[in-house]
Amino acid sequence: MADVEREVFGRMPPEEGGGVVEKFVLKSDSVRVEILSLGCIIAMLETKGRDGKFSDVVLGFDTLEGYTRKHPFFGAVVGRVANRIAKGRFTVDGKEYQLFLNNGPNSLHGGAKGFDKVLWSPQVLPNGVCFYRLSPDGEEGYPGDLKVWVTYTLSGSELAINYRAQTSKTTPINLTNHAYFNLAGQGSRDIYDHEISIEADSYLPVDDTKIPTGEVAAVQGTSFDLRQPVELGKHLQKFCLDGFDHNFCLQRGQARRLVARACHPPTGRAMEVHTTQPGIQFYTGNNLDGSLKGKGAAVYPKHSAFCLETQNWPDAVNKPHFPSALLRPGEEYNHTTWLLFSTA
Repeated sequence: MADVEREVFGRMPPEEGGGVVEKFVLKSDSVRVEILSLGCIIAMLETKGRDGKFSDVVLGFDTLEGYTRKHPFFGAVVGRVANRIAKGRFTVDGKEYQLFLNNGPNSLHGGAKGFDKVLWSPQVLPNGVCFYRLSPDGEEGYPGDLKVWVTYTLSGSELAINYRAQTSKTTPINLTNHAYFNLAGQGSRDIYDHEISIEADSYLPVDDTKIPTGEVAAVQGTSFDLRQPVELGKHLQKFCLDGFDHNFCLQRGQARRLVARACHPPTGRAMEVHTTQPGIQFYTGNNLDGSLKGKGAAVYPKHSAFCLETQNWPDAVNKPHFPSALLRPGEEYNHTTWLLFSTA
């Protein structure tokens, strides 16, 4: 079993309501995780290397102030709809909804004040913590009162994240965690010496605003074929890529399955991602630019972390042939992602 401790992390600024932000520390023999009640943020995740020493492998900040300023969703749960909705528009049951545009012409990760920027109500569990909130009808332009539960549990070297939701009106929903990983340790210069593999036969090509074109393209013979591990730096060089920010299409089905693996050979740290979700967004920190001061005064330059965001396909609410992103009254949204840490 994991130990769970709770402590005060800080107070929200008065203009944000001044609420208390708590930090929950989950510990096992091989993994230590710190999670905030603000945005269900994974603020620290320590795992052992081959040398038996712990290192923090997620980007973030030492103080609450870092998280209340603008940052690229470090460690947060994003919603009501993660990823992009084209032109911030969708139609449900004949009614058109317009969302806030916060990513060029599109809406990204829930809008101006998504789930990452709000306080959640915590409940401590024997080996984890469950966060709850009610997203009211009309919040950020979305229909329906949405009840959401995000539960983190740690057992041994496995961190499970479960997302549940129920709604009073039909609404799109797509929840994920936006942790930025560097298995060499946060603050390390880049991720070029990481090996990555993703169990996907197809991916979604995107337009110049990162919205899927609608095509579901085979990875075979392209730079998106990550079914066998590739060393990231060499792979980007070989294909002259600026990086990845794409959805990989996973085998459909509600069962748990292994979908991605990241490994850092110099330290021996490895991470497997298992999920029930139909997609995974692989992002290589292309927009990090060294301007943010992170933990221990580290700077985070371009390609200094990667994200493996398990989720539904981007803009699914506007693409009928994509897996449905709609949750209806009487139904329950229920997905789980497992992060399994080891040393190779």
